[in-house]
Amino acid sequence: MQGRLSAWLVKHRLVHRSLGFDYQGIETLQIKPEDWHSIAVISYLYGYNYLRSQCAYDVAPGGLLASVYHLTKIQYGVDQPEEVCIKVFAPRRNPRIPSVFWIWKSADFQERESYDMLGISYDNHPRLKRILMPESWIGWPLRKDYITPNFYEIQDAH
Repeated sequence: MQGRLSAWLVKHRLVHRSLGFDYQGIETLQIKPEDWHSIAVISYLYGYNYLRSQCAYDVAPGGLLASVYHLTKIQYGVDQPEEVCIKVFAPRRNPRIPSVFWIWKSADFQERESYDMLGISYDNHPRLKRILMPESWIGWPLRKDYITPNFYEIQDAH
């Protein structure tokens, strides 16, 4: 089954992959990093004028990193606005994704947090720097292969 945005993208021959629907019936799409900026602009023009949230996660140790965008169509007099979830996967070695700051200003701190915790670089972000960790921090704390510096796990002594 295809959602409205996916059907529109297929009709206009724009590359994406449908990941189905979540438990609330919200369509989820996968977009390649190199296609994300144009798809983001198209989504905005299609009516998704509100970035509800942006987050990121580590898919698997040594695997891909994902940047997730929840977009909403905000319209006057509409009680149940249309929503879509877009996932952009990036390789761990050099995770680069185009920033959507210039489309949705609310992406500012959210993309900075994803950079700070997972090391995903958002191209053309105006202030991409650490927001939670000190500038001197080494590494990306939310990656599954991250090892905390100077931390020694205490083993059960028997």
